[in-house]
Amino acid sequence: MKFLKTLFGSKPTEETFEIYKDFRIIVEPMREGSKYRLAARIENEVDGEVQTQQVIRADTFDSLEQANEVSLAKAKQVIDEQAKMRVGT
Repeated sequence: MKFLKTLFGSKPTEETFEIYKDFRIIVEPMREGSKYRLAARIENEVDGEVQTQQVIRADTFDSLEQANEVSLAKAKQVIDEQAKMRVGT
């Protein structure tokens, strides 16, 4: 079984999240061979319904820790940029 997980890659099992400006950021780097791709999920509740946005980038990292840190920072950047767009309209 471990061979199949290694062959096809697998997601880290521990869910890492943070609340940022009323958004929940779930850090979910994707394992690709020996590297981790930057990925996170942003959730926001609007009128009792949870809205979700995926953030996936081409950046890859050697360590899960580094991928977690950069994924969180990128998700915060996306939230900040979207807030600026809403104010500007």
